[in-house]
Amino acid sequence: MPVTHTRRSSKAGLPPGTLVHLGRHAAEKAAFTVVNYNEDSFRIRETSSVEECFSFMDPSMTTWVNVDAVSDAKTVEAFGSHFDLHPLLLEDIMNTDQRPKMDDYEDHLFLVLKMILINIDTRAPEADQISFVLGRSYLITFLERPSDVFLPAVERLQIDKSRIRRNGPDYLLYTLVDIIVDDYFAIIDKGSEILEDLEGRVITGVRTETLIDIQKRKRDFIFLRKSISPLRDVLLTIERNDTDLIAPSLMIFFRDIADHSMRVIDGIETSREMLSGMLDIYLSSISNRLNEVMKVLTIISTIFMPLTFIAGVYGMNFEHLPEKDWYYGYYFCLGLMASVVIIMMVFFRRKKWI
Repeated sequence: MPVTHTRRSSKAGLPPGTLVHLGRHAAEKAAFTVVNYNEDSFRIRETSSVEECFSFMDPSMTTWVNVDAVSDAKTVEAFGSHFDLHPLLLEDIMNTDQRPKMDDYEDHLFLVLKMILINIDTRAPEADQISFVLGRSYLITFLERPSDVFLPAVERLQIDKSRIRRNGPDYLLYTLVDIIVDDYFAIIDKGSEILEDLEGRVITGVRTETLIDIQKRKRDFIFLRKSISPLRDVLLTIERNDTDLIAPSLMIFFRDIADHSMRVIDGIETSREMLSGMLDIYLSSISNRLNEVMKVLTIISTIFMPLTFIAGVYGMNFEHLPEKDWYYGYYFCLGLMASVVIIMMVFFRRKKWI
């Protein structure tokens, strides 16, 4: 089952902006990757020290800082002091149960998205929060736990004269968001494969395990809808926002991502409808199976009703029963019962009841 909530009681009574980590993944130490680039140059360095991370930054170049593991409050606070980030923004970074959203702090934008992963053991989706802080010459990404999701962007940055190298951090933001949204399609495809297997099991037989799997998958797609559907509104907000941190020429790219997110959401809704249909088929199969059983029992009961009547008549203990002393009375009674059974079976067959 996907985890859909975290414990928020640890923040009860604390003032706004208090840095308390809320999430399922807590790392002992954060790791930093600093990328400096422009059209003619590219440099990448990795470190586990915040001070070294800040020293690697080059103000004359576009800087991308990726932070793996955001459970350390001191690390997040150091970034807040260095880049003059709002306390509420830092609080949202530490709270990894955020819905996808976008906040405009004038000199920087804050964006929250969900990265969807598939648990290998349970085949259930899990969501990791990714926080983006976009400034005029920098982009900071905060990952809930280490991941190579942005490796394609690093590879594209290493190509000389590439479009991503010719543009600033706003285009890098678009690239990273596009990578995350493209991964959603892979998740939907895997979900479709699971549904095809589940649909075959529903059609071939009625088992309790199948019903349990249907309920699990319904929860999975509800979880996906909750994690992904707000992204559409976030991207539309970016498009309508008049911030100068994102070039107007890039709005068409964000509009394209919004279109992709709509297709992902449509895929989720289609899968949910398929699951509802499977549940209806499952319940109908159970009902049909019960009807067949009741039909057989009803036919048997109907056949035995006249037989019981005959046995009851000749089983009465009257002294002057005409057939009581007849030598062939027993065989006549058995023949009468057999005749009744044959006549009723022929009648049922002509009516196509059996």
